[in-house]
Formats: sequence, C-alpha cells, structure tokens
Amino acid sequence: MKEIKEPIWTKDFIIVSIINFVSILMFFLLMVTISSYAVDTYHVSTSIAGLVSSIFIIGSLIGRLGAGRLIGNIGPQKMLLIGLVLFFVTTTLYLMEWGVVYLLIIRLLQGIAVGTIGTATGTIVAMILPISRKGEGIGYFSLSAVLATAIGPFVGMFMLKLENGFDVIFYMNTGLSLMLLIAYFFVKISLPPVNKQNGQQTEKLSFIEKFIEPKALPISFIALLIGFAYSGVMTFITFYAREINLVEAASYFFLAYAGIVIISRPFTGKLMDVRGPNVIVYPCLAVFAVGMLLFSQASAGWMLLVAAVLIGFGYGNFNSIAQTIAVKVTEPHRFGLATSTYFILYDLGLGVGPFILGMIEPHTTYRTIFVSMIPLILICIPLYYLLVGRKQKLA
Repeated sequence: MKEIKEPIWTKDFIIVSIINFVSILMFFLLMVTISSYAVDTYHVSTSIAGLVSSIFIIGSLIGRLGAGRLIGNIGPQKMLLIGLVLFFVTTTLYLMEWGVVYLLIIRLLQGIAVGTIGTATGTIVAMILPISRKGEGIGYFSLSAVLATAIGPFVGMFMLKLENGFDVIFYMNTGLSLMLLIAYFFVKISLPPVNKQNGQQTEKLSFIEKFIEPKALPISFIALLIGFAYSGVMTFITFYAREINLVEAASYFFLAYAGIVIISRPFTGKLMDVRGPNVIVYPCLAVFAVGMLLFSQASAGWMLLVAAVLIGFGYGNFNSIAQTIAVKVTEPHRFGLATSTYFILYDLGLGVGPFILGMIEPHTTYRTIFVSMIPLILICIPLYYLLVGRKQKLA
C-alpha cells in the first residue's frame, strides 16, 4: 500500500512563509538604500550612513533574544503579532524627517521587529511541519529568505533611479507592512505557549538558558563561522568586481546564487529526512570551499557565475540544513529558543564579518581576503564532525 505523505503546503505554512519573505525583502531593500537616504537627506558622513544601515542588525539580534525568551510564555502566534505591529508602526515612521538620531532609533526598533518576526515564523513552521518531512519543509520555508535576499537589493537599486525614489520606497513599504499585518489574521493554527505543551511545566533554568538553547549552540557556532566566511562576498562583491573588471557579470551573481538554491534545496531537504544531515553537510562545506576558491581567482565572467552556483549550492544548502539540525536536536517546547539561538549566532557572523574584513582590506587585496576564508570553511568540516556530525544518525 502506498504511503500517504503528510502535507507541507498548508494554507498556514504558505501565509507564514510569505510574511517571512516580505519582511526580509523589505529589510534588504532598505539595507542597500538607507545609507544613501541618510547622506542625501541629512548630509551625514559615510561612517554615520554606515551606522544607519548596520544598526538594523543590532536591533535584529535584540529582537531574536527577546522573542526566543518570550515565545515560551506567550506562544509564537502572539509573538508574531507583536513583531508585525511594531514592524508596521516603525515602517510608517520613515515618512517623517526628524533628524538622523530619529532615523537611527527607527532603524534599531525596526530591526527588533524583524528579529521578532523571523524568530516567530521560524518557530511556527518548525511546530506545524510533520516530523517525517521537517527537513524538506524547512528547506522550502528558508527559500523565502533566499528569494528575498536576491530580490530586495534589486528592487531597492531600481527604485533609487525613480524620481522621488525614497518616497516611493517608504510608501510602498508602509503598504506592504500593513498587508503583512492583515495576512496574520488569516493564519488559523492553534499553538499554545510552548512551555505548556503536552503538560510541560516551566523548567528551572539558568539565566543563560532563558535566552539561549544550549543544544542548538554547536551547529549555531559552525553557522557563525560559515556566515563570517560568506559575509565578505555579500558585502564586498561590488568593490571586488570593479577591482577585477567584472562588474557586469557580478550583477548576475546573486541571481545565479538564488537559482541554484531554489533548484537544489527541495532535493537536499528530502535527502536529509531520508538519510540524515551528514550526507548533505559534508559535501556542501567542500563545495562552498571550492566555490570560494574559484571566486577569489575569477578573471572572467563565467568563472564568477560558476563560483556563484557552487557557493549557492554549498553555503545556501548548508544554511537550511543547519537550521533544521538546530530545531531537531531540541525539545518542542524549546523550538523558539533554538530558532533564535541559531539566527543570533548566524547573524552575528554576517554582521561582524564585514567590520573585521573591512579593517583588513586596506592592508591587502580582496582576492587575499577571499582566499583566507577557504581555510576557515575547511576547518568547519572536522569541527562539524566533532561537535555535531558524529552524534547524527540516519533519519
């Protein structure tokens, strides 16, 4: 008798994925445009404009810490509503021009909102997906973030070319944030506060355990290192492309990256559910290292695009598999903390990387920086085995 698969693409799964997609799209859209807005509107220095852009990440980390802690008490649905309300309010406040300090505060608060939304949506998805298809489902869900990171910067740069482009961006974002808030009320799942599921009583936890899930730390630490290695590609690709005279090819880099992730991730997610994570993680890390090597030595457009495919397959699939591991090694009533723990460390790698690598760049070349990331990626292979891989069994 043919086995009937439990469904993934439920109405609630689709709506929650769309909420995640749009919020991240708006995040990346503003990341590439807000510094220009700060300079044009308030005539600030480049360093202050950079702070206006990056303070969002600090807010996101605060939001994830708080959301991971509170989800256990009020449930992921209410946490999502809080995040969406704050997101809508802060988005409308961009329409006011009350100085650069005001803008910094808004960016920080909106970062908290996005961190809260991301933690809540990730937790809801982890809880509603069937156990037998959790890897596949999270793989599909994480595609929303991949698409957003590719489409967001493209839309932002396009809108900057429009007359009154900043106004168009802010009004569009206000409308989108209102639509997300409305979409929330079409989610009809019943999830109690996770500490109370199945009669689970509130545990006696240390101060750190109230904000961090220890079982998710090993894979999250590896995600931090991998995120650090990738952060240079994300941040410096424009400057690197100018240095090696491949600006046109670089404009298609993230399109190729997103394309291979979209094609491969459904298969890697299914394979993880059948064979376990190790069969995916080890090849992904190796392919990521090869992709970084090709990227660092690119001298023609095709080399840059092949590197995008390899990095997309290796780094892109590792990210979703690692997120699934963080959830699977954790008890259901700690899913919220596991999700926030993973993204706190992952975002930390992405956020700290450009700052550290940016300080090194004046003393070397971009090629050297990218080459230096290859040993870091390769070190993660035995590190993964020691911290995570040897404990994993076939699904």
